[in-house]
Amino acid sequence: MTEYEIREAGEDDLASARQVMLDTFYRDFDHGYVPRWHADVVDLRAAYLVPERHALFVAVLDGEVVATTAVRADGPQCPPHPRWLVDRYPSGTTAQLFRVYVRPGHRRHGLARRLVREACDFVARAGGYTAIYLHTDTRVPGAEAFWRSQAKEVHADLDASATVHFEIQLP
Repeated sequence: MTEYEIREAGEDDLASARQVMLDTFYRDFDHGYVPRWHADVVDLRAAYLVPERHALFVAVLDGEVVATTAVRADGPQCPPHPRWLVDRYPSGTTAQLFRVYVRPGHRRHGLARRLVREACDFVARAGGYTAIYLHTDTRVPGAEAFWRSQAKEVHADLDASATVHFEIQLP
């Protein structure tokens, strides 16, 4: 059995984690890097390692990052999301999960599930959060089914953006 290490990312993980994210944008999302959506990826250190209540988690195999999950104290933004959703999940008290990506050759090993659990445990330890929020693109194979097994749907915007918004219960 393959032994993956799940851990909070350090400086030495950032380049490899960034590559996992960029590869996902180009391969799975079909749109590549979009600065207004993916600015955090340019400087992962500033986005996830420096702020106290933010974090980046990685799954590592043989020294290579093969999966990522991140937490930021940011709620959804309007636009593109509805105002009521932004009001329900305000920045500062909402922990939003970002960048839950697993390289194709490492899928179906429970990595996303383990990384999300680590991220949720981090949110509970960090304190000050009242909700864990995320959204997913339903066009990504397996994404919607995965999140439905982990979280509760709060809104679906399938006509305009193929996006489903979810909340995970705080641990």
